[in-house]
Amino acid sequence: MEKGFTITYEYGDNLYVNPTNRCNFNCEFCLRHNQGSGGSIYTHNLWLKREPTKEEILASIESHDLSKYKQLVFVGFGEPSYRIEDICWVIDQMKAKGEKLYTRMDTNGTGSLIHGRDIAPEFAGRFDMVSISLNTDTAEKYDALCHPQQAGAYEAMKAFAKEIQKYVPTVMMTVVDTIPKEEIENCRRICEDEIGAIYRVREYIED
Repeated sequence: MEKGFTITYEYGDNLYVNPTNRCNFNCEFCLRHNQGSGGSIYTHNLWLKREPTKEEILASIESHDLSKYKQLVFVGFGEPSYRIEDICWVIDQMKAKGEKLYTRMDTNGTGSLIHGRDIAPEFAGRFDMVSISLNTDTAEKYDALCHPQQAGAYEAMKAFAKEIQKYVPTVMMTVVDTIPKEEIENCRRICEDEIGAIYRVREYIED
């Protein structure tokens, strides 16, 4: 697939930021597997020919009229928490200039596992919302569905979902609507009763 350099893109009322191709998962349902989509239904191509610098990320965000958007969402084609330090720098720069945009990260929730340290405190004062992919109701199913590179990813994700609530006002966990109804209900119980986060079932989109 031809690679491009799409750092930011619009969808609905939000501006999305694509900081990296890197991902520690190889999820069965991921749009990265759909070569014709360029990796996204939202824009022409999210495969980055190289990772943007933190300065390039900031410049791309600031090239937009930010008053148009409800949320600034760090997500993109890879796992955004790989770039947590640079993303925090970008948000700090924007805040220093008086920007008040609502900020969100969509993540698989394994950033602390990736970095080998607790990254949750770095979200404090920077993010208004974190959305974490719960995906399924057991570690065995999770490993089969998401193929994480690191052992213990499912428990690490749940631990992060609990910890991040100390630092971020809104924490949501999601599953795709293609899993069985019983599994969806089990995930709701895990999210609401065990973790204490908001729960959402999101539509699976193939192209």
